[in-house]
Amino acid sequence: MFSKILVANRGEIALRVIRAAREMGIQTVAVHSTADSDAMHVRMADESVCIGPPSSTQSYLSIPAIIAACEITGAEAIHPGYGFLSENANFVQVIEDHGLTFIGPTAEHIRVMGDKITAKDTMKKLGVPCVPGSDGGVTSLEEAKRIGEEIGYPVIIKATAGGGGKGMKVAQTAKDMEKAFQTARAEGKSNFGNDEVYIEKYLTTPRHIEIQVFGDGKGNAVHLGERDCSLQRRHQKVFEEAPGPSITEEERARIGKVCADAVANINYIGAGTIEFLYENGEFYFIEMNTRLQVEHPVTEAIFGVDLVREQIRVAEGLPMSFTQDDLQINGHAIEVRINAEKLPNFSPCPGKITQYHAPGGLGVRMDSALYDGYSIPPFYDSLIGKLIVHGRDRPEALARLDRALGELIVDGVDTTVPLFHALLAEEDIQSGGYNIHWLEHWLETNLGDG
Repeated sequence: MFSKILVANRGEIALRVIRAAREMGIQTVAVHSTADSDAMHVRMADESVCIGPPSSTQSYLSIPAIIAACEITGAEAIHPGYGFLSENANFVQVIEDHGLTFIGPTAEHIRVMGDKITAKDTMKKLGVPCVPGSDGGVTSLEEAKRIGEEIGYPVIIKATAGGGGKGMKVAQTAKDMEKAFQTARAEGKSNFGNDEVYIEKYLTTPRHIEIQVFGDGKGNAVHLGERDCSLQRRHQKVFEEAPGPSITEEERARIGKVCADAVANINYIGAGTIEFLYENGEFYFIEMNTRLQVEHPVTEAIFGVDLVREQIRVAEGLPMSFTQDDLQINGHAIEVRINAEKLPNFSPCPGKITQYHAPGGLGVRMDSALYDGYSIPPFYDSLIGKLIVHGRDRPEALARLDRALGELIVDGVDTTVPLFHALLAEEDIQSGGYNIHWLEHWLETNLGDG
């Protein structure tokens, strides 16, 4: 059993890991920048180490500083949370080279799944259904046009090393291909240092469905159903629910088994998420995230499991504490991401929290690092909290979400709470009749956000 874990992150996800470790009797070390000296994760950890100035490149992304913090404190393992270094294969290799344990998958699995072309090729070989498209990177406009004609328009051009919606451009017709192709390559180069792109069929009304998988690194793996993350703004998720309102039990069992078998075959260890576009009863692989997802709490709610605790267990070499037969869905859960942003433009809104009150009651969970008097720094992501509700069914979960949003108080900064009040009044949200383009169209119509 680990005696001490370093959490290489900040905010609510750092608190999430600290809480799980504490329940397991494991001490924790928080790392922080000078801007986060008064952050809640620093206050809650057993020890803390300042690892640099506010800039994340000089603090939370500084591998030498994090390794030094382990050496200073005697931490034996590192939990990366999500974001920052959580999917950095070089970070994992350095950790292993220093005789430490990374609480997550191997460097090789991160490397394979981090390259979208390699990931797609790997998944094809493992029997996971993929979106029709190029077999690999596309290097010329002529080749791009040929592929567009073969698979049919519209198509989407994606940067191989892309993420967060960057390096993705849609060509509705052959006339759009040149501009879309060149723009995607330029964005890939400027954002990720890699201008390689690939091309896929662009589905017109798909939903974004992701399957939570978990492996022990020894050839055993399970799936924990799906999450519907279709409500997105500029490819960023804002509302996630489980189970998906459009997925049948038969479809869940079928695609879940495919995913569990795939990660078992590669001896995957820890939590992972296989993401799909889903349209007309068919699933199409888009990518795999080799880490804990922001929206993992909705899966925890309906299955009654602690995914972080399980990550720590398998990293220690212990078996998973559940089997596939143990995993039975109970009710419905929804998560909304609360950002410190000013509507209608969603511009970041850092500042001092003058009053904070978290909602409570049956089936309500608030994951946040806020407190009265806390100053949200301007240097990091604007996510300040995740409101998760759980009910016996979807209507009860929606009603509980509406009630909990009404109880939430965050004074001193603007937040995206009014967006969710407005969305809950929409019939398509109440019925679950939305797809990945729904929110963009709604925002353009209602908020002028185009």
